[in-house]
Amino acid sequence: MDNYSAKVKVKYDLLSDVLGVFDENFRILESRFNVEMTLSDNVITVSGEKKNVDNAFSVLKKIISTLEEGEKMDKSQILYAVDLVKEGRSQDVEKMSGSVIAVTATGKTVKCKTIGQKKYIEAINKNTVVFGVGPAGTGKTYLAVAAAFKAYKNKLIEKIILTRPAVEAGEKLGFLPGDLQEKIDPYLRPLYDALEEFFGQDKYSVLIEKGIIEIAPLAYMRGRTLSNAFIILDEAQNSTVEQMKMFLTRLGDGSKMVVTGDVTQIDLPFGKESGLKNAVKVLKGVEDIEIINFDDSDVVRNPLVSKIVNAYGKYYDGQKTKE
Repeated sequence: MDNYSAKVKVKYDLLSDVLGVFDENFRILESRFNVEMTLSDNVITVSGEKKNVDNAFSVLKKIISTLEEGEKMDKSQILYAVDLVKEGRSQDVEKMSGSVIAVTATGKTVKCKTIGQKKYIEAINKNTVVFGVGPAGTGKTYLAVAAAFKAYKNKLIEKIILTRPAVEAGEKLGFLPGDLQEKIDPYLRPLYDALEEFFGQDKYSVLIEKGIIEIAPLAYMRGRTLSNAFIILDEAQNSTVEQMKMFLTRLGDGSKMVVTGDVTQIDLPFGKESGLKNAVKVLKGVEDIEIINFDDSDVVRNPLVSKIVNAYGKYYDGQKTKE
């Protein structure tokens, strides 16, 4: 290992967060960049080959600057920054942080954690219709709900409408217990949870009662014109082509639509084309519509989720090649 090294002084009150639990952040940088990290008093030294040191140091500085801004980088964000640097995209590490999208009822600030998420929010702010397409854990639905919450708080819209197709992993509604509302509730639960987090349980309940927040199956959208509303279609890969066209043509004056889905998790009957896959092809290049494609690098859940998504992607790409 070369004798090249770089040093940075860290404020004492930030040291424990820079190091991570049981020095986890140090261990990540050491193993991913093949460097040695040492701490003397409040000075961190990174040693090794110059290129490796420079790369590790760029991630370390990002961890420190984020903490100095009053925020923290969790493990998934640090690993994402590492991947950006290893791909030769060091300049993108600084772009990771974005302005606050929204603040939840408990005071938690919601920010973009990846470049893909940042492009997604920018697209939602700029366009009338946005498609967020990609794997689980990329924050497609959660960030759309955050944007809807912000639009309502800023009085840009009068209503929030969230909808999903009632198709899930081969299950049939008729076999589920209860009336129609009780049958569809499990499909809509992730949307309830996200809205409750932003508005708080009491305010959320009041807005539901007043009809200002509406959560319903996709079939309930037929025959309506949705004006002055922020409308989110979640799990859109399970809509049919006809349902997708029906949904998109509900758009009224003063409204914004966000369509989210994962084309690798289609649960439609065999032979039925996904409305999401079809719409992405048909609407590509249409003015005021933007399509944002997420990939496994945008996954912000447990870092293992990204590996799982990547493994499945490689497996099925291999199967297609054999065919």
